Amino acid sequence: MKILAIIPARGGSKGVPRKNIKLLGKMPLIEYTINSAKASTELTEIVVSTEDAEIAIAAEVCGCKPPFIRPAELSEDEATSISVVQHAIAFYENQNIFFDAICLLQPTTPFRAKGFIDEAIRKFMASGAESMVSVLPIPHEYNPHWAFEEGPNGLLRIATGETQIIPRRQELPRAFHRDGSIYLTKTAVAKAGSFYGDSIAYIESNPDCYVNIDTMKDWEKAERLVHHFNG
Repeated sequence: MKILAIIPARGGSKGVPRKNIKLLGKMPLIEYTINSAKASTELTEIVVSTEDAEIAIAAEVCGCKPPFIRPAELSEDEATSISVVQHAIAFYENQNIFFDAICLLQPTTPFRAKGFIDEAIRKFMASGAESMVSVLPIPHEYNPHWAFEEGPNGLLRIATGETQIIPRRQELPRAFHRDGSIYLTKTAVAKAGSFYGDSIAYIESNPDCYVNIDTMKDWEKAERLVHHFNG
């Protein structure tokens, strides 16, 4: 299976200004994800997608020179990740280079265990699913079977649509949330405008090295973790 890794990195960032090239420990944030991708034996090609000249230079220094500068409109707040992926797919297909699947690796989730990308890809290929996401378990107190939403009458109802609450924690089914570390999607699904398709496989991440950097509080957590992580 030919797999294109796409590392999206825009210049604008409100929560942590210029975070993709901000030094985390001794390296720019983006370098952690580039290094993880370069260590993979399953990825066919790695591309950093950015509209920002400084990020492009930083990526090149890390050994991953961007083959294009993406349009500025794909880096606005309203731009979606799937549109960035579709742009990268189109760039390669215009050169008659085709991939079976896309692996989206977000720099804002910088810490991936050694071999995690390849493990995810092998599991994805074996699953036969149209997509795969990396996940972390949801604590039982936030399990959707124990969550409520407001109904049209102003009263609470169980978020899953069930009429009876599951009484015991031990009876709750396991639930997960996306952690943003890895998205794997068949190219045809991504071109149709989705990361997920009709079937989604999953792989659990290591919660000990998890951070998703959106705010300065997240950045401070990453600074605490970086000393225990070999990027």
